[in-house]
Amino acid sequence: MKKWIIAIVVIVLLGIWGMNVNNTAVKLEESATKSWANVESSYQRRNDLIGNLVKTVKGAADFERTTLTEVIEARAKATSTTIDANNLTPENMAQFQQAQSGLSSALSRLLVTVERYPELKANQNFLELQSQLEGTENRINIARDRFNEAVEPYNNHVRKMPNKLVTGFLGFDEMGYYEADAGSENAPDVEFDFN
Repeated sequence: MKKWIIAIVVIVLLGIWGMNVNNTAVKLEESATKSWANVESSYQRRNDLIGNLVKTVKGAADFERTTLTEVIEARAKATSTTIDANNLTPENMAQFQQAQSGLSSALSRLLVTVERYPELKANQNFLELQSQLEGTENRINIARDRFNEAVEPYNNHVRKMPNKLVTGFLGFDEMGYYEADAGSENAPDVEFDFN
């Protein structure tokens, strides 16, 4: 009889421990998922602002249409690439990040090209949108950092032993971090055209 009582106590303790591991994983996963939603929200804000920026720039009749077209196409690609918050794998993160990087590059080219159009640079709507975009880029960076901060404790929890036995069985997978673009560790070349 004593053996049965000990076995029941051990099973109950293991059950309580397993529930605690599961509940902690759920809490940490929700925190990381919420942080990812904030990243997506920041990118959505940028996409919305870019639409307004494009409309303002289109008003400059002699503005270079190819640069504008590149921004429009990159924005369309970036908005079509999404990640299910329940599937934040490193591969999906890389695909999302690649689409966003393309938009960032096209937008940078647009803003550099604008420098050659004094009437556009003096346009109050353009200046306000440009300022909002700069602020949004800062928000995006902060949101990505907070996402990575939320992913770290989740990954630690689901990967450490003996938690890994429970979390693996219950389907909690490691999440991918938001990583810097390849080559971003190198300073960009800056060229000034004084012609």
